[in-house]
Amino acid sequence: MAYKTPAARPVNPRFSSGPCAKPPAYDLSKLSDAPLGRSHRAAVGKAKLLAAIEGTREVLGVPEDYRIAIVPASDTGAFEMAMWNLLGERPVEMVAWESFGAGWVTDVVKQLKIEAKVHEASYGQIVDMAALNWDNDVCFTWNGTTSGVRLPDGGVIPADRAGLTLCDATSAAFAMNLPWDKLDVTTFSWQKVLGGEAAHGMLILSPRAVQRLESYTPAWPMPKIFRLTKGGKLIEGIFRGETINTPSMLCVEDYLLALDWARSVGGLTGMIARADANAGAVAEFVATHDWINFLAVDPTTRSNTSVCLTFATPDGIDGTAFAKAVTKRLESEDVALDIGAYRDAPPGLRIWCGGTVETADVKALMPWVEWAYLTEIEAASAA
Repeated sequence: MAYKTPAARPVNPRFSSGPCAKPPAYDLSKLSDAPLGRSHRAAVGKAKLLAAIEGTREVLGVPEDYRIAIVPASDTGAFEMAMWNLLGERPVEMVAWESFGAGWVTDVVKQLKIEAKVHEASYGQIVDMAALNWDNDVCFTWNGTTSGVRLPDGGVIPADRAGLTLCDATSAAFAMNLPWDKLDVTTFSWQKVLGGEAAHGMLILSPRAVQRLESYTPAWPMPKIFRLTKGGKLIEGIFRGETINTPSMLCVEDYLLALDWARSVGGLTGMIARADANAGAVAEFVATHDWINFLAVDPTTRSNTSVCLTFATPDGIDGTAFAKAVTKRLESEDVALDIGAYRDAPPGLRIWCGGTVETADVKALMPWVEWAYLTEIEAASAA
């Protein structure tokens, strides 16, 4: 039988987990104030870059004594910059429960060759963070973008830790409360929760991280694009918008626009509420359909941004091929773009529910997921 398509359609079918949906009512004409063709070292460029840094501090509630920098190569560049500069002074605890955390493990163990203890959990699970030695440095993702598993809070991180905490927060910043007193290094990228443009990363350092930078010199050569100190002192200009390499002023303008939009919906509190409402719409659907479930096993660790789902499929149906067929069918109907599970994750869907997505669109999407699932089940059974 042919299943009837749902009557309602998402207004915006963009549910990609990165780059993510632009803020509602986004219009390229709103970037007309970007100082194109001007040097980022000119007064206008410096002012825009500083506004991006201070806007980040304001909306996220970053303490005044923390340093914030715009750095190259997105969140990857920011986190690798932190690892290359700060690690090696003591052993490190490497934590991974999805692919990006696993990538940081590879960097530390195989590239930097630092004494490390690796803690891993499979997709859908989370590492026992209480079992870590917090007198060592600790590297972890706050929210596993490819697994939909996140830390519920920072309560497990001791205030009197001797080591530094390095947190990849790229799909958490602007959607989850980050306990700044528990985080010494925090990184994220513009293209995630605020729907900004790619290629620029944000690096946030606590006073403890700055002290480490000024008291410890790594044994390995430091590429110019990673250097945060000179003569044993922090290069303060980097944290005033004097970027290491040339940024895109068009992307900076786009980020400033996204920050303004975040303020308009209530700042961090409003952004968290929007993400929670979106994830809640998915949860309501899952609760009433037994053929779909969350990849994250524990409800307290389920992400409110990168919501990962798995399908129940009859015996004899290849789960990977089936999930790809469902996502292709949704894309062909232009109701959901780029929502297939990450390539290293179990087959299923990954629906971005960050604050730039409208809850009405999530609610409109879920009946389409059911339609695509039932249609593909029938097709697979008939084959």
